[in-house]
Amino acid sequence: MNRDLKSARVLKLKGILFLALGLIGAALLLAIAPHWEVAVLLAITIWAFCRFYYFAFYVLHHYADPQFKYSGLLDLARYLISGKTKAAPRGEAAPAFQGEAPARTGRSRQVKK
Repeated sequence: MNRDLKSARVLKLKGILFLALGLIGAALLLAIAPHWEVAVLLAITIWAFCRFYYFAFYVLHHYADPQFKYSGLLDLARYLISGKTKAAPRGEAAPAFQGEAPARTGRSRQVKK
């Protein structure tokens, strides 16, 4: 099943389910081991995985190889293990990234030269 989700409604539901799963998991972990050390380690773990996600799906694409398109962590791992500096683009190639990072508002910014 290698299809992209395109339904905004299904994407939002998926996000809500991930949030619920994370909250339930964290609550159960803290219920099993209600210690401040566990809470701190849980917070550090969540923060680290969020930073890894940002690295894997934003930093690598925008700064390391804007031409490479991957659909998940397995594609990313294959790409990194292969040692290729440029991968064959899948589908339409993304334009080369230049300048500062785009705004997080969803609108693209023009880079002045």
